[in-house]
Amino acid sequence: MAIFNCCRNRRNQTGPNYSPALFLRVRSPECESRSDIAYVAQSLRRLWFAVIILCQQFCTPLHRDSLADSILISAHFEVEVITSMNDQNFPAANCPALSVVVPVYNEQESLVQLMDELNAGIGSAGVTFEVIFVDDGSTDASWRVITQLSQAAESHAAPVSGIRLRRNFGKAAALTAGMKSATGKLILMLDADLQDDPAEFPALLRQIDAGYDVVNGWKERRLDPWHKVYPSKVFNWMVGRMTGLKLHDHNCGLKLFRTEVAREVQIYGELHRFIPVLAHARGFKVAEVAVNHRPRQHGHSKYGVRRFIRGLLDLLTVTFLTGFGRRPSHALGTIGLGFFVLGMLGLGYLSLLWFAMQTGVIQPVLPIGNRPLLAYSIAASLLGGQALSLGLLAELIVANNSRTADSYSVSETTVSKELTSH
Repeated sequence: MAIFNCCRNRRNQTGPNYSPALFLRVRSPECESRSDIAYVAQSLRRLWFAVIILCQQFCTPLHRDSLADSILISAHFEVEVITSMNDQNFPAANCPALSVVVPVYNEQESLVQLMDELNAGIGSAGVTFEVIFVDDGSTDASWRVITQLSQAAESHAAPVSGIRLRRNFGKAAALTAGMKSATGKLILMLDADLQDDPAEFPALLRQIDAGYDVVNGWKERRLDPWHKVYPSKVFNWMVGRMTGLKLHDHNCGLKLFRTEVAREVQIYGELHRFIPVLAHARGFKVAEVAVNHRPRQHGHSKYGVRRFIRGLLDLLTVTFLTGFGRRPSHALGTIGLGFFVLGMLGLGYLSLLWFAMQTGVIQPVLPIGNRPLLAYSIAASLLGGQALSLGLLAELIVANNSRTADSYSVSETTVSKELTSH
């Protein structure tokens, strides 16, 4: 959301040609496009002159003279759109090109070295950046180290900020908190255990420059135990088959993406590993780059066997969200309709059979009430009806929530020259 600051123009305050002016500075922390802000500025300009006309209609001449300087009836409207990071009035430090988001959980030994590597790896690319450490309820001295790094900003190539969560909410929550505080046009996420190499940033950036929106790292030579490597390969194959986005390493913690992706992709639980999948479902372009993977130097892995079970359940969730998130009745309704039709066919067959037995067309062998098909048919009909009802309820929920959540993703916009010429 843009921030608008209004003030009187103090230039040429003396002399017969002095005319009070309204100076509108449009500053955007999210660095929106100039066309978007120009459109907003033009709308504000029209609103301002509407206020002027109202004042001229309903104020007496005496009041107009006394209020002329304050409400600027004869105002000259100037708009300064500050979106470029090279603008002298809006320093690059206020809107860096890159925001590095690092979730931290008991990684006190690696934070200082990681910061040095970020300064070297990203600084060599000539990109202005900021670093956001998110302490996800660490029980060691990680927060104290983060505080020291943020207070010693002059010794680093980029400003450092920290966010401390009250308890361990999980990696997805930590990343969400960091991305909400990010001000760069690009967001780089990586783990704090030093296994992700910041020197790979230029390779990721080249793919962004090539037109991709999300660049996922691929630990081609993975330095992890076998019981983590082989299940991960099976998991990545399953993700590719079920979602349509085939990557070698969905679990890689090193990812670079545009800020628009962070704004449109909502992650919770442990869906952080599915950021490329969720972005792909929104129409963003996804690429993959082989990156260097290093062995853990300090501490131990925070994930166990439960990670794979949760991953499979999250995969089912993502498959449903990307395929039927906006049309749940298509999934539940199809299942429900299938069961309902099977149940009704079974009941119809039993009804014809009963009629034939009553009329003596066929000799009764087993009473209808003792046939298993009757119980199966009734159960299928009830299950189908419930699924159809759930589908309709889900549609009502989606329809209500869709008022605040867009079901589409905008790539670019353009406005008429008339809106940008004022």
